[in-house]
Amino acid sequence: MIIQSLLDTDLYKFTMMQVVLHHFPGAEVEYRFKCRNADVPLAPYIGEIQDEIRQLCSLRFNRRELDYLRHWRFFKSDFIDLLGLFQLDERFIKVTRIAGTEEIDIAIKGPWLHTIMFEVPVLAIVSEIYFRNTVATPNFDEGRCRLAAKIEIINGVPDPAFRIADYGTRRRFSHAWQDEIVATLKSKIGQKFVGTSNVMLALERGLTPLGTMAHEYLQACQAVGPRLRDSQVFAFNTWAREYRGDLGIALSDVCGMAAFLRDFDLFFCKLFDGVRHDSGDPFEWGEKLIAHYQKMRIDPRTKAMVFSDSLTVPLAIRLFNYFRGRSQTAFGIGTNLTNDLGYEALQIVIKMTRCNGQPVAKISDEPSKAMDYDPSYVAYLREVFQVPAPKPEEGVPA
Repeated sequence: MIIQSLLDTDLYKFTMMQVVLHHFPGAEVEYRFKCRNADVPLAPYIGEIQDEIRQLCSLRFNRRELDYLRHWRFFKSDFIDLLGLFQLDERFIKVTRIAGTEEIDIAIKGPWLHTIMFEVPVLAIVSEIYFRNTVATPNFDEGRCRLAAKIEIINGVPDPAFRIADYGTRRRFSHAWQDEIVATLKSKIGQKFVGTSNVMLALERGLTPLGTMAHEYLQACQAVGPRLRDSQVFAFNTWAREYRGDLGIALSDVCGMAAFLRDFDLFFCKLFDGVRHDSGDPFEWGEKLIAHYQKMRIDPRTKAMVFSDSLTVPLAIRLFNYFRGRSQTAFGIGTNLTNDLGYEALQIVIKMTRCNGQPVAKISDEPSKAMDYDPSYVAYLREVFQVPAPKPEEGVPA
C-alpha cells in the first residue's frame, strides 16, 4: 500500500481545507489530471492505480495524527474534529483510459470539502506505480551519489541564511525514497534544512511542516467570490480572516505577476510575510516584487520570497546570492530532491477546472504549464485581468 496515512500529503491541503470548511462548505468542484511528458504510457497500470486509490479511500486519521495536527495553533478544534470523521470517497474519483491512446484521465468531481485531499496522494500513487513497473532494479546508489553532491554544494554555502525545504511529495520516486531523502538532509545539512511540505514525514522525522495556499484556492475564489475581478483580493482577505497573521505567504501566479501586483496593495504587502514564486523567470519575478515593495515604501528585506518552481540546488544558490541583502529568501525543492535517480520524472498535475458549475483557470507565467482549461473562459479571464494572450511564435495557442 503506497499511501499508508492521510497525513502523507502536503500541509497546504489541510490549511486550504480548513478555509473551505469555514467559508465555502457547500462548494462543488471538478479536477482533471494531466501528464506533461510526451507519450508516457500510463494506461497499462490503471488497475494498480485504481486498487491503490481504493485503499487510500479506506484510510482514517488515527488519534496520534489528530493530536499532532491539533497542536499547531493555526488549526481550529472544529476542523480537527471533522478530520476525526473524515474519509475519502471513491465515488468522487474516476480513472479511465483515453480512447485510442495509452494515456489516462483522472477526473475528480464532488464537494470541495470531500475531494480536496485527493490531489497529492493520487499523484504520488501514479508516480510510484509508474516507476515500480518501468524500473525493475532502481539505482538507489546513483540517487544517493546525486544527493551527496547536492549536500556538499549546500554545505559549501557559508551564509546560514541559505535554507531549503522538501516540496517533493507528489512526484516522488517512492514514499520510502522521499523518507530517506528527508532523513539524510536533516542529518547532513542541519539548520539549512528547514522542513518538509509532507505532514507525515514532518511528524515522523521531527520536522516543521511547511505550506500555506495553492493555486486551487485562488482559482475556486473566481467562482465563490463576489465578482471575478476581485477574486484575488477576496481570496487574500478570506485567508487573512481565517489565519489572523499565521501562514502569511501569498501565491502570485494564478493570473500572472502583473495582475497579482495590481491586487497586492499596501494592506496586503504589510499583512503578508512574503510571496511564493511558482512560474516564470524567478530573477525577473523577484525584481518586480522588490520594486513593488519599494513603491509601497516597505523594506523588501523584511519580507520573504519563497521559490518553488522546478528548483535545483545550484539554481537556489544563484537566486540566494542574487537577492542576498535585498530580501529574505527560502527555497522549496521538489522533484529534483525526491525523484533524481537518473530516470525522467513524470511531470504530472491535478488542477481544478470547475467550481460551482462554472469554469475556473490559472494563467501561468510559464507557457509550458498550460492546462486544458475552458478556452473561452481563459480568454475572458485574460481580458478581466489584463493579461495579454501569448504570441503565436511562442508555440502556445492564443
